[in-house]
Amino acid sequence: MKKIILLSALFVLTTTFSKAQDADTDMRDKISFGAKGGVNLSNVYDSKGEEFDADAKLGLAVGAFVSIPIGTYLGIQPEILYSQKGFKASGSILGSDYSFTRTTNYLDIPILVTLKPSEFFSIVAGPQYSYLLSRKDVFTGGGITIDQEQEFENDNIRKNTFCFTGGVDVNVSHVVVGARVGWDLLTNNGDGTSTTPRYKNVWYQLTVGFRF
Repeated sequence: MKKIILLSALFVLTTTFSKAQDADTDMRDKISFGAKGGVNLSNVYDSKGEEFDADAKLGLAVGAFVSIPIGTYLGIQPEILYSQKGFKASGSILGSDYSFTRTTNYLDIPILVTLKPSEFFSIVAGPQYSYLLSRKDVFTGGGITIDQEQEFENDNIRKNTFCFTGGVDVNVSHVVVGARVGWDLLTNNGDGTSTTPRYKNVWYQLTVGFRF
């Protein structure tokens, strides 16, 4: 259902911006810079198949990018983003309901190869480096709320993570509507001795940007 909402939002934005399209503007063979912002719909999964169920959560994604053409139909697009990921969980302990939310704040740096079959549409994919800035956990249950924010000094938590991401950009004059999916290639549990659950992040991202 949440995937359908994201795809519907992408369609509505694309249709709206298309009305303002200048058909003579083709920026595929020009170096351009841009800024963008939007949302992540993120979750986690257990990389070794053990039972670890969680629900998706929304987070902020905001940053900048530069498009470097290699001819008209191919290019490189480095980006830098402040990106919120994480998950939600809920259940019952001793007959008392609880909820738990983890928000992880990352600096994401994807290096994307861009295939540009038309001036309106681009396909992007490539590796991403993610650096964990901080983590915030909120636990509510039994009439109490525990709110804990942590900047990591524990080497058992992996702060440097390699990922893969890909998706599409819809280009409407100087406006860029982007949809991405990404996932970690390494677990969060650095050397395996941390007490935090072992997992990898996975996320869907929808952004709107402006190309200068």
